[in-house]
Amino acid sequence: MPINKILPSKRAQAMVGGIVAAAVAGLVAIFPGQPAVHDDTALAIKILQPWEGRSLVAYLDTLPTKPVYTICDGDTDNVRKGMVETHAGCDARTAGKLERDYRPHLVKCVANWDKAPLSWRGSMLTLSWNVGVGATCNSTAVKLAKLGRYRESCEAATAFNKAGGRILKGLVNRREMGDATRVGEGEVCVSGLTP
Repeated sequence: MPINKILPSKRAQAMVGGIVAAAVAGLVAIFPGQPAVHDDTALAIKILQPWEGRSLVAYLDTLPTKPVYTICDGDTDNVRKGMVETHAGCDARTAGKLERDYRPHLVKCVANWDKAPLSWRGSMLTLSWNVGVGATCNSTAVKLAKLGRYRESCEAATAFNKAGGRILKGLVNRREMGDATRVGEGEVCVSGLTP
């Protein structure tokens, strides 16, 4: 169950509006010199980067039950101790992974994905980056969205606020209304819905 009520905000509306304004045929050139990505992927990147933080040097993330080496914007695929990446390399990893490994699975598990609100799609992509596509596709949030109940779906996604078996304030903030400098997933999710 959601802990707090999530509300639309001007900063989240501005984030969604910025992606809409930059999109050409549903694609956004979010990183200089990199291929354009789908608008929902671009929004997901804008949401997740501040929460993940960027590390150019691989580090051992001990928060998961099974610690894992992580680099860039929370990427754990093929990461090994001592690995180093550039900012351009991190941009390519994040955008490529979302486009190749995450978005296609969500498109498959949510019929009419491209017709769902952009704010919801971007929020579900960043949720899946953090909890996995399986957990996202099998979540109450996706079940509600399949019924067209996007507001309730946004609220249901706030339940993913635990790591290592305990609720973490940082995950509560990330899933809900963010903090002073970072926009929350739920905040973005409801900010693009039609009242």
